[in-house]
Amino acid sequence: MESELPTGVGGEPLSGERRFELLVNSVHDYAIYMLDPQGIVTSWNPGVQRFKGYTAAEIVGQHFSRFYTEDDQRAGVPQRALSIASIEGKFEAEGWRVRKDGTRFWAHVIIDPIRDDAGKLIGFAKVTRDVTERKQAQEALQQSEARFRLLVQGVIDYAIFMLDTTGHVTNWNSGAQRMKGYAAEEIIGEHFSRFYTAEDRATGVPMQGLRTAEQTGKFETEGWRLRKDGARFWASVVIDAIRDDSGRLVGFAKVTRDITERKLAQEALEETRAALFQAQKMEAVGQLTGGIAHDFNNLLQAIGGSLEIIERRLATGRGDIEAYVTAARTSIDRAKTLTQRLLAFSRRQPLQPERTDLKTLVDGLRDLIERSVGEAIRVETQMAPELWPIWADANQVEAALLNLAINARDAMPDGGQLTIRGVNIHLDVTAVASEAGVQPGDYILLEVADTGTGMPPDVLDRAFEPFFTTKPLGQGTGLGLSQIYGFARQSGGDVRIDSKVGHGTTVKLYLPRSHEAENLRSTPAKAPGQPQPPVPGTVLVVEDEPIVRMLLVEALRDQGSTVLEAEDGNEALTILASPKGIDLLVTDVGLPGISGQRIAEVARTLRPGLKVMFLTGYAYDVVMKGPLEPHTRLLAKPIAIDQFLTQVNAMLRDG
Repeated sequence: MESELPTGVGGEPLSGERRFELLVNSVHDYAIYMLDPQGIVTSWNPGVQRFKGYTAAEIVGQHFSRFYTEDDQRAGVPQRALSIASIEGKFEAEGWRVRKDGTRFWAHVIIDPIRDDAGKLIGFAKVTRDVTERKQAQEALQQSEARFRLLVQGVIDYAIFMLDTTGHVTNWNSGAQRMKGYAAEEIIGEHFSRFYTAEDRATGVPMQGLRTAEQTGKFETEGWRLRKDGARFWASVVIDAIRDDSGRLVGFAKVTRDITERKLAQEALEETRAALFQAQKMEAVGQLTGGIAHDFNNLLQAIGGSLEIIERRLATGRGDIEAYVTAARTSIDRAKTLTQRLLAFSRRQPLQPERTDLKTLVDGLRDLIERSVGEAIRVETQMAPELWPIWADANQVEAALLNLAINARDAMPDGGQLTIRGVNIHLDVTAVASEAGVQPGDYILLEVADTGTGMPPDVLDRAFEPFFTTKPLGQGTGLGLSQIYGFARQSGGDVRIDSKVGHGTTVKLYLPRSHEAENLRSTPAKAPGQPQPPVPGTVLVVEDEPIVRMLLVEALRDQGSTVLEAEDGNEALTILASPKGIDLLVTDVGLPGISGQRIAEVARTLRPGLKVMFLTGYAYDVVMKGPLEPHTRLLAKPIAIDQFLTQVNAMLRDG
């Protein structure tokens, strides 16, 4: 096998020393040269010449200290370097060195002692590398970090500080001290949860924020935080996860701002808005005295007059009173309808929400809508095939549809098209941002669109105002759209109107999706065709209005029921705690003192499974939310005695 060793002139193999010399002289990025024991340069490679600017002829035989700065020479740095190398076996350092032209460069230097086989020091090997660029980069980074520290410390309106991976504070800026009251030496090393309220700590809010930041990269929220003196402030908080180049979590950056003034201003604004709305509502109610008080007085006149004639005829032995009974009943029904509209506007109407198939409801109502709008208007329904069930009062949905259909008819005096659409829709946070009280989630959008005259902007702005109407005096109360608005918002939904003059109007009713696994209902249950016989049983009637209580009690006794009565919650609870048998509790909701709901709760504790019927003309929110408990019904006043007895007997029969 042929030799692969380098050869010299004439093809002779090079000696080991010659090969080493060639290697050293071929290195240009490092200065590699030899010193004798006193520091005199004895060899010089091209790398040294490139770094320092001297040729071998200029520097061999010179002392290596000439490469050092004057300050280092006076301080004896060159001699100390040789001494350390000879004693410890190596010297390594960085520092400024001087080129032939007087310029400086930052050098990384290694000096190794060279000894013969007997261990005698015969010189030094010196390797130098120019690392000026690295030095400049480090200095630039240090300057940048210093400027950043000055920036962070100079910010006093934001608390900017760092946390380790477990949530302990590792640094602290002046803004944090100003905002929270702690000096850096008081808080560094402490857990950041001490800034949170006791309620938030108890529910794990601080660590939830860190976990979210770790998982998603960022956590942002607002909430109450504590100062050193225990005072609270409303804070806007951002926590960012900090990771190293390998992606490993190394801590968190936390930025907090005190926005208490903004929150207080928002609350004050909301209070002002609420006060303005209340003032507007009161102004509207004031208009009621001039707008519909006349109707109420007529109704009272009809009822009162009918009762007087009935009394007179009964006193004289005449029995032809049926017409006057009918007149009184009709007036009561009209008064009830007007009251329900007022309650819907104020969102205090007692609702009976249930899981309802909207498509079936609309299909069943189509004939009535077509008859209501007339032959000149074509009615079209466009219901999505997989429409979700809604959670709403089916009666109110029907009433809203009919009301909107009549409005559309009035807007199309020369005919047109009425389109009823139903689609599934998801409203995100952005979609509900402008509607206070409406939650993100799944809804069914019920649209009623016409091709009528449309509304000008000034009318559109006031469309939901109670008693506002563009119809002539006596042709409308102005409660229709406000009733729909109140019903929609009370049901957890919303209603919006798109309208343009000459291009028609679209009313969009958003109704919440039902997630209940109950049987669907498309229309309210109808009364049985044949009267059902009374069911024997004991009924406890709780009603604070003496006349109402008297009527209910007498009606029950007339059909053969055993009746116990109480005028308030205390008296009712005494009866419930007694050994007397009770099959059904009938109670008003709005009792003074102990409410009807509370009576029912205690009653079912004392008598599990007791059937309960609520009567109310003003239902509290707890009654309106979600389905009623099993064996429970809610009836709205006024209710006809016959209907009341029918419901009582139905509950006594099967609950």
